[in-house]
Parts: sequence; C-alpha cells; structure tokens
Amino acid sequence: MPSPYRGLKPNRWLEITKKLLDNHPLAQDEIVDVVLSVWKSIFDSKMGTKGFRIGKDIFPKPQIMGFFLHELIPLELAARYPNKWRGEKNTSDKDIVYIPDDRYSIEVKTSSDPNHIYGNRSYAQATPSKGKKAKSGYYLAVNFEKFSKTIKYPHIRLIRFGWLDSEDWMGQKAPTGQQSRLPTEVENNKLLELYRKP
Repeated sequence: MPSPYRGLKPNRWLEITKKLLDNHPLAQDEIVDVVLSVWKSIFDSKMGTKGFRIGKDIFPKPQIMGFFLHELIPLELAARYPNKWRGEKNTSDKDIVYIPDDRYSIEVKTSSDPNHIYGNRSYAQATPSKGKKAKSGYYLAVNFEKFSKTIKYPHIRLIRFGWLDSEDWMGQKAPTGQQSRLPTEVENNKLLELYRKP
C-alpha cells in the first residue's frame, strides 16, 4: 500500500495521521482500554502451583514485560471480537490482524524508554524479506515504566497509535548496530498520543 504521506511535507503529517485513525475500525478509547486492561491483568495473574505474582514475587526485566504486552494485546482483542481480530499466525502477518481487511492490521512496539520506541535493524531496510511482514502500516506504540528499587508497581507511561512507513526507521550507523529508531518529527506527527500517565 502506498504511503498516505507521499509527497507531503512534515507540517501536513499530523493532519493525515488524524484522518487515518478516524478511519480505523478500532476506536481510540478502546485501544487505551485494551492496553490498560492487559497491563492490569499481568499483575492480577498468578503463576505456578504456589500462585506467584508479578510485582510481588517476580520482577521481570523490561523485555519480559514487553513480551507480555505483545502477546496479550492481540489475545484481548481476539477475545472481544473473535470474528474481527486475531494474533499473528504466519511470518507475513502483523502482530494484530484485522480479519476483514488486512490494511488495518497493526504492528505492536513496546519500550521501557519514557518517550521512544525502537525496532531491530531490519526495520530500516526498504523492502522486507520474502514472506516477511511489511514494515509500513499501522503501529501501536506502548511505553511503560520498569521495576526499580523505587517503582514496585510500574505503570503504562504512554500509548500512541498511527502509521509508520518503512523508510521512517533509521538504522544505527555502526556496522554491528542492531537497533533502528524514528526521527523526532516522525514520532511527533505520525504517532498520535492517546494516553499519558497522569
């Protein structure tokens, strides 16, 4: 699908982003509700035969908390709307698949960074490998606090939703660099803030 921002200067991007979100089948307030509900469910869940709890007995690293969000958000949507949403099944699928029309499928990115999200180096490649998911499309970006000596119950910091194109991602210059990031003007204009921790 061609970029909806093609030929437009950055000062027009936010206007396009708002239109893209208005046309998306998921309402913005429901996106926030899904993310916050899933986050709460992580802490409400019990693990193992002794009923160990995250935040009480177990304090996972950010990568693990991000994994839980990545897996549970699609499951929550599929539970709410089993004929409309499902999780990834194939390597060409986005993380959250909109069954009636794949154009509205969503990639999920999570980070313990206060403001930014990151991709691996492949996100900075112009075209995906054969059979792999496209890097352009709708993105749900979730930033969360991490456990520390002072934070025993971390919260969701920021929820954003929007459209990113594969060329928006910038790879690290170092040959061994494995991370890609987004320029500030992209994050500010192509991802719309839906929620910020009070």
